Amino acid sequence: MTRLSIEPTDGPVGAFVSGIDLAETPDPAAAATLRTALGDHGVLFFREQSLTPEAHIAFAESLAPIVINRFFTPVAGYPNIAEVRKEADQKNNIGGAWHADHSYDQIPAMGSILVAKELPPMGGDTLFAGMYAAHDSLPDDIRERIAGLRALHSSRHVFGAGAAHLNDPDNDQGDRYGNAHAATQDVWHPVVIRHPLSGRKSLYVNPDFAVRIDGLPEAESDALLALLFEHARRPEHIYRFEWEPGSIALWDNRATWHLALNDYHGHRRLMHRITLAGVALESGESN
Repeated sequence: MTRLSIEPTDGPVGAFVSGIDLAETPDPAAAATLRTALGDHGVLFFREQSLTPEAHIAFAESLAPIVINRFFTPVAGYPNIAEVRKEADQKNNIGGAWHADHSYDQIPAMGSILVAKELPPMGGDTLFAGMYAAHDSLPDDIRERIAGLRALHSSRHVFGAGAAHLNDPDNDQGDRYGNAHAATQDVWHPVVIRHPLSGRKSLYVNPDFAVRIDGLPEAESDALLALLFEHARRPEHIYRFEWEPGSIALWDNRATWHLALNDYHGHRRLMHRITLAGVALESGESN
C-alpha cells in the first residue's frame, strides 16, 4: 500500500505530498486520499517525480476525467495535454495574471496538473492564493453583502478574436493560443461557492474571467469586484511555489487562484498541463 505523507506548507494554502511515485498510477485508495487533501489544502505539491506523458495522463485519469483545453496549443501527439511554454526570445508568458482555470465554463474544471519539463536557472515561480482564506478574512459586512450574489464569467475578452492583448503588436503569445472562434462562453456562478470536496465556503471570482455582478449597476459591480480582487491577493493569502526539476503542482480551481511569475527573460520554460473535469457549483448558502 502507498504510504502517503501530506504536510501543509508554512503559508495559507497548499501542502507537500511525499511517499508516492506518480510514474505508477495511484491506486483507488491513494487517489481518494489525494482528492480529499486537494479539497482541504487547495493545491498539492510533489517533488522528485519523473512523468512521461502517458504517466501524466494516467495520474490525471485516476483523479477525474480529463478536459481538453480548447485554447492552448497541445503537446505534439497528446491532444489532452496542454503546452505552457515561453521561449527564450519571447516577452510575454502564459498565466501571468491572477486567474482560476476554466471558470468561464458552465461546469468549471476541478483542477489542473502542471508538470515541469524545462525550467529557467532562476525565476518562474508560481503564486497561489487561497480562496478559503480570502473568504473567511473578509469583513463581516462584505461577506453579508456578497452572500447569494452571482458573477458573470467570460472567455471572450481573454481568448476571443477581439481580445485586446492578443491583438497588441507587442504581445508575442499568438503562437501559443488558438481557436479564438470557440471563445463564446458566458456563464453565471455564485460569488461564494460551497466547495464540492471540502464543504467550505470559497470566494469564486477571479480577475481574468469574472466581469460583472448580477443585479448591480455597472459602476457598483466594478467597484465590488475590484474590492474582492484586491482583498483576495493580499500577501497573507498567498504561497509562492519554487519549481525544481521533477516538480508537479496539482491545484483546485474552486479553492485557489494562481499566477505564473514572468521573471526569467532570456530563458526557456516549458510545462505540461492537464485539466481535470469538475461538477456544477452550488452557492455557499446551500446546505
